[in-house]
Amino acid sequence: MAAVKRESALDGGWGWMIVVASFMAQFLSFGSPQSVGVLYPEWLNAFQEGKGMTAWVGSMVSGVALITSPVCSACVDNFGARPVTIFSGVMVAGGLMLSAFAPNVSFLIFSYGIVVGMGCGLVYAATLTITCQYFDKRRGLALGIVTTGTSVGGFIYATLQNELIELFGLEGCLLIIGALALNLMACAGPMRPLNLPGYYLKQRAALQRTEEPEPLYTKPTAIIIDSGSDLKTKPGSAENPTTMKLLITKEPTELQDSDGERKVHILSSSIIARAIKKWMRPYGQYFCETVELLQDRVFMAFCITMFLFSLGAFPPVLFMEDVAQSEGLIDGIALIPLVSIVAMTTGIGKLILGVLADMRWVNSLYLYALTLIGSGTALLLIPVSKSYLGLQILSAAVGFFSGNWSLTSYITTKIVGIERLGQAHGILMCFGGFGIALGPPVVGWFFDWTQSYDLAFYFSGTCVLVSGVFLFLAALPCWNRTTQEGNSQAEADVNTSQQQHSFDCDKVASVA
Repeated sequence: MAAVKRESALDGGWGWMIVVASFMAQFLSFGSPQSVGVLYPEWLNAFQEGKGMTAWVGSMVSGVALITSPVCSACVDNFGARPVTIFSGVMVAGGLMLSAFAPNVSFLIFSYGIVVGMGCGLVYAATLTITCQYFDKRRGLALGIVTTGTSVGGFIYATLQNELIELFGLEGCLLIIGALALNLMACAGPMRPLNLPGYYLKQRAALQRTEEPEPLYTKPTAIIIDSGSDLKTKPGSAENPTTMKLLITKEPTELQDSDGERKVHILSSSIIARAIKKWMRPYGQYFCETVELLQDRVFMAFCITMFLFSLGAFPPVLFMEDVAQSEGLIDGIALIPLVSIVAMTTGIGKLILGVLADMRWVNSLYLYALTLIGSGTALLLIPVSKSYLGLQILSAAVGFFSGNWSLTSYITTKIVGIERLGQAHGILMCFGGFGIALGPPVVGWFFDWTQSYDLAFYFSGTCVLVSGVFLFLAALPCWNRTTQEGNSQAEADVNTSQQQHSFDCDKVASVA
C-alpha cells in the first residue's frame, strides 16, 4: 500500500478524487437506510407487527452505524480507508440481499439493522477520516460534498425503491439494491492513504526485525574456581592449564541473580502476566485517552447535544410518510415522497452549512446550535400542520437544518485536532447512535399508546430544541473567565470567538 506525502496532497489534486469516491461510497451505502421510510409501510403490511416493534429495523440500521463508530474508527486507523471500504461493501450488499428473505421482523432487525448498519458505520468512518486528512483550509466544503452523498442517496433511493417495489415486490427491490451496493468495492480504489496505517507499520517493523535475526545461541560464561578458591569470571579462559577449572554454564541474567534459581511455575506465571499486560496496554491507553477527551467541557457538551439531537431528529425521516397516511392527507406514497424532500433539502443544507463553516467570521459551534434550534421548532409545528403542503414545507425545513451533520467532523477536528479525530469522532457518533436507536421506537410506542403522532413529535421537537439551547449555553465565553494556561486551545477558540474566529489544528493537536 503506497502512501502519499501529506504536504503535497492537501486541499486539492488527488483530494478531489477522494471527495468523489467518498461521495459515491456514502451514496451507495446510506441510500436505502436514509429512505427506509418508504420500506416501513411495506414491512408493516407484510409482517403485521406493531409500529414500535417495526420501527426498530429503521432505527437499528442508523443507530448501529453510529454506535459502532469507535470500533469502525479503530479499524480505519489500523487498516486504512481502502480495505475497510471494501469490506463494508460486502457487509452492506450481503445484509440487503439477506433481508429479502426475512421471515419476520426479528430477522430484519439482524440482517437490515445490524449487518447493514455495521457496514454503513465502516463506510462513514472511512470516508470522513480520509477526507479530513486530505483537506485543511477547504475541509468544511469537502465534508459538505462528501456527506451530501447520503442525502442524494436518500432522495434517489426513496423514489427508486418505491418503483422497484411496484415492479418486482419488496423482495426483488432489496435484491436489486443489494446488488448496487457491491459497487462500494470500486469506490475504495482511489482511497490512497497519506500515511501508512498502524497495521502496516507493525508489519514493516516485524519484517525489519526478521532481516536482522538475533543469535540463536549465546556463548555461556565460564566460572573458574582456582586453587585459591577465588571466584572469578574469565570468558574463554578454559584453556589455561595452571588452574583447576569447574565450568558451569548459566545465562548472563542468571548470573546476576546470586540468591538462587527461581521455580519454574513462578517464571511461567510472570511470563503470562507480562503477556497479558502487553496485550491489555493498548486498551488501557485507549480508555485513558477517552476519559481525557470526555473531560473536555466543549467536547462533552457536544456529545450530549448529539445524543439529544439524534433522539429527536431521526424519527421524522422514518415516520413522515406514515404521518401523512394516518392523517388521511394522502393515499399511498406520492411521486416525490416526503422522505425524498427531507433528503434533498438535507443535501442542500450540508453544502451551504459546509461553506459557511469555512468562513472566518462564522463560529461553527454557534452555527450548529442555531440549526438545532431551527430543527426543533420545525418538529414542534408538525402536529399543528393539517395539510400535505404544510408537511412538505416542514419536511424541507427539518431536512435543511439536519444538514448540520456535515459540521460534526469539522467541529470535532477543531476541538481535538486532526491526530485524534478518529477516536473523538467515534465517541461522538456513539452518543448519536444511541439516540438514533432509541428515537423511532419511542415515537412508535407513543403512537401505539395514544393512536396519534402529536405527543411523539412534541417529544422529538423538545429534545432537539433543548439540545440546541444546551450547546449554545455550554459554549458561552462567560464560562472561561478563569481560563488557565493548560486549557485546550479549542475551548479558548470556541469561547472567545470574537477575538479569534478560526482554529489552528496544529495548536489544537498539541493539547493531546
